[in-house]
Amino acid sequence: MIADSIKNHSLYPFGPAWKAAFEFLKTLTPETEAGKRLIQDDRLFAGVDCYETKSRAAAKLETHRKYVDIQVLLSGEEVIEIFPKQELTVSEPYSPDKDAEFYRAPENAPVKTTLRPGQFLVFFPEDAHMPCLMTGSSPQPVKKVVIKVAVELLA
Repeated sequence: MIADSIKNHSLYPFGPAWKAAFEFLKTLTPETEAGKRLIQDDRLFAGVDCYETKSRAAAKLETHRKYVDIQVLLSGEEVIEIFPKQELTVSEPYSPDKDAEFYRAPENAPVKTTLRPGQFLVFFPEDAHMPCLMTGSSPQPVKKVVIKVAVELLA
């Protein structure tokens, strides 16, 4: 997992796909329409989504195998809990179509962070993450972009 300010993205030596992802992010604003966008091809694309944050009981703890997630908020804020995958119990087996496996969430997350505009989080296949969580006691609207980068593009 990486958590940092977007202005520091060039400190990470992950190659051309990494650079393309952050160049794409520069084109987005809070007014950007929701939807899927190809950045290069099906190995580097983004989804812009608008939703309400949710309670921990309504959220899902997930990992991915084929893609690394770069998550950035365009507006709002949300809490994300992060767990080491190897310590978890699977609740829904891996689905290649969704590139997702889901887990039972332990009571306490070893890492809990609040994502705000101007920051990014990167989740690798070993990083189980539970996004979309409320920062307070009630749901709030957010607009988020998740860039999917095929694992082999960052190797």
